[in-house]
Amino acid sequence: MSHVLHTPIRRLLTRRDALRNLHVSLGGMALGSLLQAAPARFDMLPKQPHFPARARRVILLFQNGGPSQMDLFDPKPELRKRHGQAPGDGFINTVDIKKTGTWMGSPFQFTRHGQCGMELSELLPGLARHADDITLIRSMVSEHSNHEQAIWYFNTGLTTPGRPSMGSWVVYGLGTENQNLPAYAAILHPKGMPIDGTRNYSSGWMPPLYQGLAMRAEGNPVLNLKPAGPAEAASARLELMQEMNREHLRTRTDQLDLEARIASYELAARMQMAATDALDLAREPKAMHDLYGTGDPESGIHGRQLLLARRLAERGVRFVQVLLHSQPWDTHSKNEQGNREIARRTDGPAAALLTDLKQRGMLDDTLVIWGGEFGRTPMAEGKDGRDHHKFGFSLWLAGGGVKRGCVYGATDEFGYHSTVQPVKMADFHATVLHLLGLDHERLTYHHDTRDEKLTDVRPAKIVRGILA
Repeated sequence: MSHVLHTPIRRLLTRRDALRNLHVSLGGMALGSLLQAAPARFDMLPKQPHFPARARRVILLFQNGGPSQMDLFDPKPELRKRHGQAPGDGFINTVDIKKTGTWMGSPFQFTRHGQCGMELSELLPGLARHADDITLIRSMVSEHSNHEQAIWYFNTGLTTPGRPSMGSWVVYGLGTENQNLPAYAAILHPKGMPIDGTRNYSSGWMPPLYQGLAMRAEGNPVLNLKPAGPAEAASARLELMQEMNREHLRTRTDQLDLEARIASYELAARMQMAATDALDLAREPKAMHDLYGTGDPESGIHGRQLLLARRLAERGVRFVQVLLHSQPWDTHSKNEQGNREIARRTDGPAAALLTDLKQRGMLDDTLVIWGGEFGRTPMAEGKDGRDHHKFGFSLWLAGGGVKRGCVYGATDEFGYHSTVQPVKMADFHATVLHLLGLDHERLTYHHDTRDEKLTDVRPAKIVRGILA
């Protein structure tokens, strides 16, 4: 093995050497100036909104698969009248005619409810009791008819993967009111993940501090939360690790997301104490379990999900997203049977959540959102199914500054196109942020040389017709 002794060597600089060194020095000076001018801090401390907010928190009940608008929210007598007839030329060119055929009317009866007279399907008796509490949008529009792309569009604002979810944007902009619980919680179904998995609540290219923390509403809600071994030993290990992390951070200011990772570790430690109370549904009285139907063989799981969502929301969690297993609203066949089954599992708990929030005085400043990535076709797929549909579908909101007993927008006589006050997803996102006191144009995150927004570069307008 040869050994080389390194000693200082003097030599004359050429003009090329001098220019090269000057270039490197100027680049380093510029980078240092940028880092000093705009130090990155990632934390969950409460932040002031851009203007007074109507909502303090969000509970998003995401309906994986695409609920059928004309079977739930958007009655179409003409569609029922034309049942079995072939669509006209204006419709054939906009659907996959190999999958969809004749018009298929809804088999479900619609009746008016509340003082507002909102027409809702017989499948939604629980929601019907809250007709005067919700805003129903019947004119939503998506950009894609595939599940994954439409889910990305609903959750992140674009039909491409890898972007931060709406919940991540909200907690990035506002922080959270409880430093001992996650700012963003994703409550999963114990039977498994929704379609597209963790991307439903991912922070994308934002630091992981802003990602939804996966929870379950039965068993051990958060995996690996409880420390192994004596609590004193775990505390000592954490204290030593955090001190080492802080020392590492002091000497490496260029690692901009290190502080976010450290904050995540610290949150996990604090949760070992706080989450014990928040996640324990046994602490709820029997009357609450009866209200949510947590023991019901069909709706009990979803009831526990929503009861947990309320417990987290009342403890200061900023954004709670509730997800179903797989894609239960995806009724490509047996549309009538499928809708009856999933409505039985979800309607009662959703109504219970509204009742509970209202009784606690929380509905005024909690924005509840219920909706899926798209709707279903008014034409039959095969014998008795409905295909994906992006041109017009429905969702509802409650509380948090939206009108009560309001129906906004409309589709055509078949429930096909949004024809009155169509709402694009960028408009919807801008409106949600507005209710939280955030300007969608000012809420930006610098990534890959550009200032990104939830609404991206799309022109977005606040849907003022649904604001209280």
